[in-house]
Amino acid sequence: MTTALDHDAVAPPEREAHPLAARVDEVLTGLLPDLRQLADELHDDPETAYEEHRSAARVAALLERHGVAAQVGAFGLPTALHANAGDGGPRVAILAEYDALPDIGHACGHNLIAATAVGAFLAVRELLEHAGGTVELIGSPAEEGGGGKQRIIDAGGFEGVAAAVMVHPGNRDRAYGSGLGMRHVEVTYRGVEAHASAAPERGYNALDAVVTAYQSVAQVRQHILPTDRVHGIITDGGQAPNIVPGRAAAHFFVRSATIDGLEALSERVDAALRGAAISTGTEAEIVWDRLPAYLPVNVNQALADRFAANLRGRREFPPPSPAATGGGSTDLGNVSHVVPAIHPNIATAPEGIGAHTAAFAATTLQPLATQGVLDAAFGLATTVLDVLGDAELRAAIAADFEASREGDA
Repeated sequence: MTTALDHDAVAPPEREAHPLAARVDEVLTGLLPDLRQLADELHDDPETAYEEHRSAARVAALLERHGVAAQVGAFGLPTALHANAGDGGPRVAILAEYDALPDIGHACGHNLIAATAVGAFLAVRELLEHAGGTVELIGSPAEEGGGGKQRIIDAGGFEGVAAAVMVHPGNRDRAYGSGLGMRHVEVTYRGVEAHASAAPERGYNALDAVVTAYQSVAQVRQHILPTDRVHGIITDGGQAPNIVPGRAAAHFFVRSATIDGLEALSERVDAALRGAAISTGTEAEIVWDRLPAYLPVNVNQALADRFAANLRGRREFPPPSPAATGGGSTDLGNVSHVVPAIHPNIATAPEGIGAHTAAFAATTLQPLATQGVLDAAFGLATTVLDVLGDAELRAAIAADFEASREGDA
């Protein structure tokens, strides 16, 4: 696979201040109390993947207070959401997320993603007469491992969309935010139980198989690309020390920056898991991708360039670089192989406070996060207005997308 970032990296072109900048600022400033309240309420009442019923209802209620009908339960998913505004013509989707992590709540900042997306959508709706076309808001559940966006893709939710945009919070600004592809693999080993002291010779130890598999995967990790990742946990290690475990299990994530790399690394991990069964006399049940696999994010450079240019003077972004591939994964990657898409990062937390920590969840309540929501919503709104109103920009975005797809063939 290639992406737009495999081309010679160049800074986004200079441009004058956006012609609608003052109006977008005015609309977002008026919306800010509602956006801040939404982010706070989501933070205080976190819901995990596919359980975001109250969260989706809060987003819908805010939209309806501003005169927008929102469908909760869209795309056949009870906690997905869809709203739109416009008169036909080109369509651009703004994506919202609102699922939280188990135990540590909104430690990935999805409460801020929801507030940003709603703000950007309402700002575009207010100014749509200047651009034409249609803006859509898609609330996608279960980004945290559940692959909600893939299920929306399967339901046809992105058919005919010219571009899909969203912003993710973090501790640095990156207009060209990317992400690794990711697959899940669950392995269950079955051996033969026996008394671990009285008759160990009768047993075949399933825990030995899991430990061997874990160590084998660790050896694989010594010889993989710097952008590859494999990590996992033992989910079942037996019941008691004096019983040779007849069952044991583990769960691994496999990640890579390209589709080809993900397939190759998956084969090596699969071989390690099967080898552990052979060496311990056990049987292995290996299940790949019980939940949807995530594809690497295919950043659309023309779209990311415009986002960066629209925020010049408010945020300073480093130039695009293949070496800057993020270590995380997102189902926005799947969307980015169906329609042109971007997944930039806006700093809402101080450097040194990383996502998926309780400390990061706390930062989503702070003034830095509020400013991040305003800037991110401004960047999305102005970029969406540009895409809707500029046929030449849409053509450049489409050309970049088609060039990236040639590398997938």
